[in-house]
Amino acid sequence: SSFIFHHFSSPPIIVIFKDFEAFNPRVLQDFILICNRYIQELPFIFIFGIATSPSTIQHMLPHSVSSLLCIELFQSLPCTQHLATVIDKLILTSQFPFKLSSKVLQVLVSIFLYHDFSVRNFVKGLQLALLEHFHSQPLSVLCCGKNEALLYAQKLSHQDVEMVRQLPSFMRYVENREPQEQVHLLTSDEGVCQRFLKDLRKYHKNYYPVLKCLHSLTSSLPKYPLGKQIRELHISCMEKNVWETNEYESAMQLLRLLAKDELVLSLRKCADILKPDKTKKMKKDLCAEEVTSPGKDLQKKTDLFQLQKTLLEMKGTRRTKKISPFELLRNEALEFIDGLVRSYLTPPELQPLNEVCYYSSSGVLRRHLNATPRTSIQTALSHPFYYLQNESLKTDAGTVSNSAPDICIAYKLHLECGRLINLFDWLEV
Repeated sequence: SSFIFHHFSSPPIIVIFKDFEAFNPRVLQDFILICNRYIQELPFIFIFGIATSPSTIQHMLPHSVSSLLCIELFQSLPCTQHLATVIDKLILTSQFPFKLSSKVLQVLVSIFLYHDFSVRNFVKGLQLALLEHFHSQPLSVLCCGKNEALLYAQKLSHQDVEMVRQLPSFMRYVENREPQEQVHLLTSDEGVCQRFLKDLRKYHKNYYPVLKCLHSLTSSLPKYPLGKQIRELHISCMEKNVWETNEYESAMQLLRLLAKDELVLSLRKCADILKPDKTKKMKKDLCAEEVTSPGKDLQKKTDLFQLQKTLLEMKGTRRTKKISPFELLRNEALEFIDGLVRSYLTPPELQPLNEVCYYSSSGVLRRHLNATPRTSIQTALSHPFYYLQNESLKTDAGTVSNSAPDICIAYKLHLECGRLINLFDWLEV
C-alpha cells in the first residue's frame, strides 16, 4: 500500500464497492468515466469486492472503461480462517474467564457454517451469550480475573455460599468426598469458594495447551479422526472423555504408524506448545536416537539359499524380536502424550463451580439468534402477554382479553372462522 500511495501527490480517495456484481454496469461505467476526468486533481483507488471471478470486471465493463483502470488482484483470507482466529483468541485461552459449553459453541458454529458465514455475527452471538450469562447466573460475579474473583469470594454472604452449595457440580463433588470433608464443605462458609476457583483456573491453564498439543499431532492424520479444526476437538473434549472414544484410539494407532521424520516434526510442534521444562526433555529424548533398519542384514546376503533361510528366521522371530530404540522412544512419547490427555482434558462439567464461568443455555441462545418468524408471530398474536408482559393481558388458554390489541382479537376470530369474521364480535370483545 505504501508503494501505491507513493505515486500520488496527495492522499487518494478510496472507494470500496463491497458487492461488485450487484452494481448496475451502466452506472458503474459512468462513475469511472467521471472520476477519470478529475484524476489529476483527485486521485482515486477503487476496491472491488468480487465474489465470483476476476473476469467479472471484463464482463461488466467495456474495454474503453476497463483500460482506464490499473488492476491489481489480491485475495482476502477465507472467513473460516478468520473464525478460527477468533476462536483461538477469545475462546481457546485461559486469559478470559468466560467460557462456552459445548452445545452453545455448536449453536454458534452451526449458524456460521449453515446460515451466513459471518464472523461479525459469530462475535455478536458470543457477546449475547456473555450478557445472558451475567444476567441469568447470580454467581457470575465470580467470573472475572483471579485476584478479583478471590476478593469477591471472601465477601460472599451466607446466602451466596448456599447458592454455591446448590450448584450441580458442587453437589457431585461433595458426594465423592469423605464424610468428614462433606460435613466441612456443607457447614463451613470459610474458604469454600477460593480453593475451587483456584483449581478451575489451573484446569484452564493446563487444558488449552494440552488441547492444542493434541490437535497439532492429529490434525494432519488421514481422514482426521479427531477433526480437522481445533474447535471440533474442543467440543469432543467438553462432551466426554475423549480418550475413551474410538476416534482417539484410531488417532493413536495412526501416530504409531508415522515415519520418523513426520513424527519428530509433529512432536516438536507439540513441544513448542507445552511447558519449557517438559518440551526440553521431550526434544532431547526424541532427537538423541536414530532409526535402525530391520533389513540391514539382508543387504549382505546375496546367496539365494542364505536369503531364504534368513527370511524364514525373521518370520519366526518377528513376534519376539527386540524393538528398536526409535520404537521405544516413540512408545514413550505417545504414552507421555496419552498421559497428558487423560490428566488434563477431562470435561469441564466435572470441575466444581464450572457454572460460574460456563454459559450452557443453548436453547435461549438459539431462540435469539436463529429465530423462527412464523412461530414468533403466532405466539405474539395468540398470547400477547408473552411479549408485552402486561398483567391485563393474562388469560386462560383459548381465550383473549378485551384489552388485547385489535389484531390479536382479529387473529383469534380468524382461527375460529377463517373466511368470515363477524365485525360485531370483533368490536364487542
